[in-house]
Amino acid sequence: MACMGLVLSAGSTNALAVSSSDTKSTTTNNVMDPYGPRTKRNSGLVAKIRSIGTVLDELQRDLMQERWDLVEKYPAVLRSYVPVFTTYTDAAFPTDAPTDKGLRVALRYEVGRFFASLERFKGAVQRRSLDAAYIAYSEMSLHFDRYIRVGGIYTYYDNTISLETYFQGISDETLVYADPEKDVPLVRDLVVLIKGPDKGRTGIVIGKYDDGSDKTVVKLDRYQGMREIRVVPNPWVAKRLGEQDPDDVFLMSRKKYRTPPV
Repeated sequence: MACMGLVLSAGSTNALAVSSSDTKSTTTNNVMDPYGPRTKRNSGLVAKIRSIGTVLDELQRDLMQERWDLVEKYPAVLRSYVPVFTTYTDAAFPTDAPTDKGLRVALRYEVGRFFASLERFKGAVQRRSLDAAYIAYSEMSLHFDRYIRVGGIYTYYDNTISLETYFQGISDETLVYADPEKDVPLVRDLVVLIKGPDKGRTGIVIGKYDDGSDKTVVKLDRYQGMREIRVVPNPWVAKRLGEQDPDDVFLMSRKKYRTPPV
């Protein structure tokens, strides 16, 4: 059964697994995926776009291990997906209806931002600037996440899940984490969100903005095959305590990538 990771304490560190059926009880406006027929008709393209998530997972692993010899190959691999994005955008939302037009504009915007971030990433890699590479990678991940969300490509359709009801009547002290003011989470740290609608969900820090916004980019742990991206205020993020399994990208085997056919 797929589960969504949560961290709670009942005298000791425990993991509370919440099934997909459980999370539906916390959802408002939980309706059938309106894009279902479109994604089914374009299932081949959907699979190719979802595979970009795997490429980004492997890039995360190699970047965090500072394997520059491997990292510098990823921009060309990701650039090769331009026609896949273009074809899906036009095929899934092909009509002149205002909704389709609006979605095409939104999707093209996210694609543009994704590849602009990729160019910044490429420059950071050439300079061997790790911090800049982390920020650019975070931006790529964020815009890819937005693309698959807007495009109805997630393996589940539920943009309004809130876990706050699981913590009603439970004091914040029951969450197990390090004081985020005394032990500030950094890139690569395994964390738990301690505030907001995703309170209790776990993930890894993939970027921290240095523009004065005081925001952290968290890649949530895998749920139904997908890893969502959250940009949250720094005080919402805390390092997990106790022995933890490594982020699952570090368990992936390395692949040799080829340009995907459209």
